[in-house]
Amino acid sequence: MSMRPVLGAAAGAALLLLAAPAGPAAADPYETVTVDPVGRIAADGTVTLSGTYRCTGGTGPVFVSSSVGQDSPSVRHGIGGTRALCDGLEHAWANTGKPSSALKPGAAHVEVTVMELSPDGGIPLPRFHAAQRQDITLTQS
Repeated sequence: MSMRPVLGAAAGAALLLLAAPAGPAAADPYETVTVDPVGRIAADGTVTLSGTYRCTGGTGPVFVSSSVGQDSPSVRHGIGGTRALCDGLEHAWANTGKPSSALKPGAAHVEVTVMELSPDGGIPLPRFHAAQRQDITLTQS
């Protein structure tokens, strides 16, 4: 089975839950995720975003998922997902994907999450380790 549908669903759940106010289940302040200020667009439209993350205590599969938008705040494009290692150390991440509609060089808004599919009660539920929203610049590569 392809990981693409799983990552897409996880990214969608992450974006929905990012809008919710943080409560008692908020991520540990030691857990972080960053976004590099510059992303790349290849000649074929493929976008690459990158940064760093740090997380601890993952018991299920953990992913760094990202999305990018331009022009319209309601249109987001999922840009891949990377497996994460939650060992308390800082790691680099880089996600690459080809959006369904073209992005162009210039200002963009990125959302990135470090999310675990926690096996609580037999049903994998999202557990957020860290999230970041940031304006970046997309450049042609």
